[in-house]
Amino acid sequence: MTHSEFVIGGLFVCNDRVWQCTDIGTRTVIAIGMDPDKTPDWYRGPPYAVAEMVFDENDLPACRPF
Repeated sequence: MTHSEFVIGGLFVCNDRVWQCTDIGTRTVIAIGMDPDKTPDWYRGPPYAVAEMVFDENDLPACRPF
């Protein structure tokens, strides 16, 4: 995916895991990993109960829309 394809709240896949975009920087995308075993309360935020992950411009080409 390109940087412009990410949307806050949107879902994407990277390394066979589903992620939800929580913020978009100039050259980065911040996201939380979605776990089907967790209740929706874990994903209400910010702040989120799960750790956010930073995807930089080198990671974005490995992502694809969900």
